[in-house]
Amino acid sequence: AHGLTSSALFCLANTSYERTHSRTMLLTRGMQMILPLMAAWWFIASLANLALPPLPNLMGELMIITSLFNWSPWTIGLTGLGTLITAGYSLYMFLMTQRGPAPSHLLALEPSHTR
Repeated sequence: AHGLTSSALFCLANTSYERTHSRTMLLTRGMQMILPLMAAWWFIASLANLALPPLPNLMGELMIITSLFNWSPWTIGLTGLGTLITAGYSLYMFLMTQRGPAPSHLLALEPSHTR
């Protein structure tokens, strides 16, 4: 499941780069208004990265957390911190690339159904 999520995020990052010719997240703000389908895929891939219940990453996360807690109760804090950092970065990545006002250099982009 991690391989699918990571591949989806890298594919979306490459698609964003092909459209904007920039790897800087601040320069790709406002893509949701211009390319709504790609924004929906960014949202789904970000949620998959968080291991939410309907997605297969959840089972892996639960098994890892259970195993770590059985090994040593102190590891639950580190696991929780790692989960919190992952959630924060996924939210930051989605907000920085999809939400906000669109820069003037992004207003004339190709549609997202062509590559």
